[in-house]
Amino acid sequence: MSSIKDILMPFTAWKNVFKEPVTIKDPINDRPGAARYRGFHKNDVSTCIGCGTCESICENEAIDMVAIANFEPKDGDSGLRPKVDYGRCCWCALCVDVCTTGSLSMSNEYTWVDTDPENFRFIPGVDEKNWDKNELGWKKPEGDDYQFYGLERVKMGELHPEERDDSFIEMIQGFSKEQAEKEADRCVECGICTATCPAHMGIPEYIKAIRNDDLEEGLRILYDTNPLPEICGRICTHKCESVCSIGHRGEPLSIRWLKRYIADQNPSEKYKTILETDFIEKNGKKIAIIGSGPAGLSAAHYLAKLGYEVEIFEKLAQAGGMMRFGIPEYRLPYDQIDKDVNYILSLGVKIHYNVNVGADITLEKLGNDFDAVFAGTGLHLGRSTRIEGSDHENVYQSIELLRKITQGEEIHVAEKIVVIGGGNVAMDITRSLARLQNQKYGNVQLIATSLETEEKMPADREEVVEAREEKATVNPGWAPQKVEIVDGKVKGLHVVQCLSLFDETGAFNPQCNMENKNFFEGDMIVESIGQGMDLSYISEDIKENLEMGPRGRVKVNNDFQTSVPWLFMGGDTIQGPDVIHGIANGHRAALGIDRFLIGE
Repeated sequence: MSSIKDILMPFTAWKNVFKEPVTIKDPINDRPGAARYRGFHKNDVSTCIGCGTCESICENEAIDMVAIANFEPKDGDSGLRPKVDYGRCCWCALCVDVCTTGSLSMSNEYTWVDTDPENFRFIPGVDEKNWDKNELGWKKPEGDDYQFYGLERVKMGELHPEERDDSFIEMIQGFSKEQAEKEADRCVECGICTATCPAHMGIPEYIKAIRNDDLEEGLRILYDTNPLPEICGRICTHKCESVCSIGHRGEPLSIRWLKRYIADQNPSEKYKTILETDFIEKNGKKIAIIGSGPAGLSAAHYLAKLGYEVEIFEKLAQAGGMMRFGIPEYRLPYDQIDKDVNYILSLGVKIHYNVNVGADITLEKLGNDFDAVFAGTGLHLGRSTRIEGSDHENVYQSIELLRKITQGEEIHVAEKIVVIGGGNVAMDITRSLARLQNQKYGNVQLIATSLETEEKMPADREEVVEAREEKATVNPGWAPQKVEIVDGKVKGLHVVQCLSLFDETGAFNPQCNMENKNFFEGDMIVESIGQGMDLSYISEDIKENLEMGPRGRVKVNNDFQTSVPWLFMGGDTIQGPDVIHGIANGHRAALGIDRFLIGE
């Protein structure tokens, strides 16, 4: 049945009777397109990131991504820009509609006369055209009803603050099947993330496997470049997400959580079948690995698959390195570490626990007994502020406390605590001690402070937000000056306002306003200003032959081989610190060791 509106609709045309008609005086030469006409392309090359979604969506293959001068690849930008062939273009504007940054648009110019057909292939924004400054034409419409992909993340379920602030149970709950597939549908498969990932994981490919509900294939893709998917799916620093092309117009994909979803859905007992590792032919050569952190485990995995006998020498009683002994269980449950480790052990890798290389066995002996050695020993030493009073027994290092907490040891927990540091480790100890305070006293009295202002704190933003949700106070932008000690007891921390961290040369040189002072009351101070490496296992004889780089790091080549040919090194002592760099280092070193031993 027609409505009154439908009946009256034809009569609305009468309003145009009294309008002045549009007349083009020179229709041969002057034929302007409508304001939103789809004419020749324009591109803001400074905004374009070369993601290639325009090329992918063009069914006529009218767009090619090409390299251009003065645009070098970098994180978040491929360095390529689209070149349009107007012999193929059908002016549909799908390339504009799908553009993730909004850099690509179309002018309303549609006439172009030229005798050279090659001129009808050009790079918008690079090859200057008459219509470059024309503001009219087709642009991607705004609004949620005109999007080729969702701009908002699917929210991950997590425990509310009151459910987690006195417990170490895992707070992030993981995606359901429906949530994972909905989030995966947002991916445009541009691959900008893969280029930025230190391990160069096949991110678009494993996200596609989620869309296809083929999680076994997804696991195989993960293991191509990352043998610690359960771990990495929880604590990866997700550099990939910081460059996600969807993030230019909306929220970046939850790449880390999608990785975790694949690993969570594949039971460990099926790993060997899925990954086809029931039989690995051995080549008769042996490799020693020092440390079972991410770099050591990654190297062990890939070396074992290449046929080597691999033995890991671990100083502590369990595998995992800083992943187990430096990251709280509410972020990384230990059974998930075990799931990844146990698969690597199933490949025939052996771990010798409670073996301190340099004391229980020398590096020289490992060099003699094995065909090559890989060291991925991590950063297990804390750093002190060395301010007055920092040598008091109630001034602690965060690394030491986190290790004791993860080992289940009882630690001193004061009623009032001050944490110095603004990185993720500082937030880990802040949130761990806040939980222990809540358990012991029923409330939290903890202040975390740092030199950096909140905008420049190196900790992930989510860590800072969650620390505050768990009743810790985060008060950044202060430089520690002195630990107040009265009658032999710690009373708090004197600080002054920090104005800047670096001088004009880029050197670390904090500048402070000494007139703006503050005092943070506390019975216990925890320093968390960075970690140091322990290279004491390397004897002086070997050190004499090692080429050293800046900041006391050992120099390595692209295969992570040192100047001592049989010794390879990777992980946080070489690059990082973070888990994904360690994984990438271990993989690359494994391939390098293989090349070294076969004489390439």
